[in-house]
Amino acid sequence: MITLRNLTLRRSAKVLLDNVSVTLNPGEKVGLVGRNGAGKSTLFGLINGSLHEDSGDFSMPSQWRLSQVAQDMPDTDEPATDFVLGGDTRLMDLRAALTRAEERHDHDLDSADIGMQIAHLHSDLADAGEHDAMPRAQSLILGLGFKTAELGQPVNSFSGGWRMRLQLARALMSPSDLLLLDEPTNHLDLDALVWLEAWLKRYDGTLIVISHDREFLDAVTDVTLHIERQQLTRYGGNYSAFETLRAQQLELQQSAFSKQKERIAHLQKFIDRFKAKASKAKQAQSRVKALERMEKIAPVLADADFTFEFKEPANLPNPMLSIRDGQFGYVVDGQPKLIVGGVNRSVMAGQRIGILGANGQGKSTLVKTIAREIPALGGTITEGKGLNIGYFAQQELDVLRPQDTPLEHMTRLARELGPNSGESGREQDLRNFLGTFNFTGDMVKQTVGTMSGGEKARLVLAMMVWQRPNLLLLDEPTNHLDLATREALSMALNEFEGTVMLVSHDRALLRAVCDEFWLVGRGQIAPFDGDLDDYQRYLLDEAKRLRELARLDADAGAPAPAKPQAAAARAAAAEGRSPLTPQEQRKQDAQQRQQLSARTRPLKRELEQAERKMAELQAEKSALEARLASAAPPAELAELGRRLKAAGDQIAQLEERWLALSSDVEAIETARQPS
Repeated sequence: MITLRNLTLRRSAKVLLDNVSVTLNPGEKVGLVGRNGAGKSTLFGLINGSLHEDSGDFSMPSQWRLSQVAQDMPDTDEPATDFVLGGDTRLMDLRAALTRAEERHDHDLDSADIGMQIAHLHSDLADAGEHDAMPRAQSLILGLGFKTAELGQPVNSFSGGWRMRLQLARALMSPSDLLLLDEPTNHLDLDALVWLEAWLKRYDGTLIVISHDREFLDAVTDVTLHIERQQLTRYGGNYSAFETLRAQQLELQQSAFSKQKERIAHLQKFIDRFKAKASKAKQAQSRVKALERMEKIAPVLADADFTFEFKEPANLPNPMLSIRDGQFGYVVDGQPKLIVGGVNRSVMAGQRIGILGANGQGKSTLVKTIAREIPALGGTITEGKGLNIGYFAQQELDVLRPQDTPLEHMTRLARELGPNSGESGREQDLRNFLGTFNFTGDMVKQTVGTMSGGEKARLVLAMMVWQRPNLLLLDEPTNHLDLATREALSMALNEFEGTVMLVSHDRALLRAVCDEFWLVGRGQIAPFDGDLDDYQRYLLDEAKRLRELARLDADAGAPAPAKPQAAAARAAAAEGRSPLTPQEQRKQDAQQRQQLSARTRPLKRELEQAERKMAELQAEKSALEARLASAAPPAELAELGRRLKAAGDQIAQLEERWLALSSDVEAIETARQPS
């Protein structure tokens, strides 16, 4: 287990954790939350050994293998699959050791010791998963949104965001007992995010994740650690459970604080009234000591919440825009590359449209075309009179200048909009406006290139609000926003009177803002008749299909299975050979059955084990439910509830594994059926 006992942790002169104690148990999946700058990444530094405690004790099992995403941008021409394979350092070390041993053996053929060493290395490689290492690596890469054709491309050929996905895949490839993930959902599309959730649910080690994605935390964590005012508090449950428990605690604390204030006032009144009277001096002195001994309850000091609002649009054209026979894509080396075609859609005033689609299907291309960032390849886009677009680019620097300051950005924007914007462009007014987005004091003179991702995102939001748009095009606006700012954005969008078109992997934002969805896929745009839960199931099916394709590609070089008799005869005739004799055919069929049995036997054995375990857990769950329904002592209820939740979670995990195993067995047996 991981233990912090009376621990104090500083970063430079700033105390981030002050005399905190907490314990994390093996196998727990922990969400680490708190405002930006509270100390979450610093705590990660303590756990991974790059930082040390200033006082107190920190301990974790020395034999635990730790994995985390490297923060540096990979710079190598190594193929993507090989780069991710490199994350399994034990496998790589064993491969290197085998190569060295084989080279020595070539020079000393009579050495029995080297031969024995090679045999042991082959055995160790098998234990390390050498037989399926490449399919596992490729499954990770495809799950995170890459295409099959990209598996062999050099790492340097990808953009920064995609290279960081490869770093994430490399960390997941590494066998580990403890996995640290710091904002793993940044720059992931919803399809990759859903896949990552499913992978982390199956991970059997201890997980600690920093994230500002509410639904992601709810899906993968069962414990929440909250950093606030130099304290670290453990809550049982996911993020939603943490919010509920914390609200209750704050309410109780405020109530206790109010009662204590009344008690203190009563004691002080008695002291002030009777301290000068000899007959009451003893009682007054007793109350003075009671006040001194009293442990003061702190008042609830609510953090200042960040809020903003979009101004009322000057007009609302209807329709906002109309697309006829739209052809969307981009130009490569002078040649048009079509991504989405035959689009006939209208966008009406007041619509709230969520744009869904797997990675690479054209969501951002659609948004950029509507935002006038790139031209349409064909068709017509008719804009309503007075259309005013506010555009949030997926990469904030697409619309920001790194060398300029927030004040310079706003001054230039006010000058471009001119007097018709209805806003004053005076410097003090611009400073005041930036202050409402938490750009105060000297921050308005800080260059954008030195700002954090969250600060850049807030500046883009400020510039959008200033423009008074009637159509908002938002492409992954929450990538660098903390939970408080995401909540502020959600509230502002709900109160916005214009039209919203939103691309986002933040399902909480999509659920809160959008009331209809467009699905971009297979070169088309169509309404999606379903909710986000339906869409997640669709994405998981797509990810499963891609993994199966990767497995087939990996098996392409393996010897082909024995063919059924009729097919073998046809093949022999086509190749000018004599068909097999009945005896030879029976022998070949027997070999085929043995191969099939060898592949399915371990899967069927695990299926049986899963079924037995599910039956045991169902019985345990029924007994716990019966006990809860009876008149159990109050002290026992919490433990019964905890055990019931644990049993339910285990059943859900086993059911998911059972379905996956059944699907694998069916796929193997179907592939072996005679054609």
